Amino acid sequence: MSARILVVEDDPAIAEVVARYLERDGHRVECVDDGAEALRLALADPPDLLVLDLAPSGTDGLQVCRRLRERRPVPVIMLTALGEEIDRVVGLEIGADDYVTKPFSPRELALRVRSVLGRARGATAPSGTGVLGDGDLTADVGTREVRRGGREITLTAREFDLLTHLMRHPRQAFSRSALLDQVWGWSFGDSSTVTVHVRRLREKVEEDPTAPRRIVTVWGVGYRYEPSAP
Repeated sequence: MSARILVVEDDPAIAEVVARYLERDGHRVECVDDGAEALRLALADPPDLLVLDLAPSGTDGLQVCRRLRERRPVPVIMLTALGEEIDRVVGLEIGADDYVTKPFSPRELALRVRSVLGRARGATAPSGTGVLGDGDLTADVGTREVRRGGREITLTAREFDLLTHLMRHPRQAFSRSALLDQVWGWSFGDSSTVTVHVRRLREKVEEDPTAPRRIVTVWGVGYRYEPSAP
């Protein structure tokens, strides 16, 4: 699964280690230490994946992620310092696909890169056929298009996978760890990732995200999809 990866990291030692491990997996890696330069490169010639330190020199990582997401569907993995939970949550809310907390294992980062690339590439090719429908909400598995009330809704690859997984198992409660395993493909990870994605998904598919009727919380367990009444 060779890919072009842009690494944005202002610590030369970390950048070198990240590049070495990703190149071992067959990827072509370019490293920059400035957020503004990274944004310019990513907009001019979008890479297959961006590995983004949230605190590079120049434009900060959250701004880079936000501005890139507004213009290009480039998958983003954030690198965050231990304890920067607020930045991680904000990064996920503005469209980052995943994050790795420093200090991190380069092997773990390489596994996350494989996972995100696999999801992103699955979004560009049909992974099945058929349309999942519930009232005015439809999700076309082949084209990966979602519509509510006839209007197309833009979802990230992970949001689409989460929605269709829940729709395929109506009224079944899933814990956050089960969703991490079955949707993200992780046997480890921070469950807040699921929480943030559910919140973003509700904002797009629920009539009132503050009182969700489709993606409901099962207290003490996690979430389930509740079909509309016939």
